[in-house]
Amino acid sequence: MPDITVSITDNEKKSLDYITVGITTSADVFLKNLARKAKEEIIALNTAHCNANSIAMAVGESAQIDQAYSLGVVKTATQRQIDAVKEDEESGR
Repeated sequence: MPDITVSITDNEKKSLDYITVGITTSADVFLKNLARKAKEEIIALNTAHCNANSIAMAVGESAQIDQAYSLGVVKTATQRQIDAVKEDEESGR
């Protein structure tokens, strides 16, 4: 499991202390909720793709997320950005 470290300024900490009890807990809850929403979207996209193409779906959420990546149903945000830049360059934008 990866550990994610975020650095903030003293002023950002003071500002966050004003609106939340436990900055680390709030950040943890935020990231887990963001991941949950992304997971649900990935699984829905993978399910639709597998059904449309008569592909046996992997069993379990982790396996379905891996399947979505391996089938090219989804790409990382970084890869989508690289692809968009490449497409812009090829189209002369």
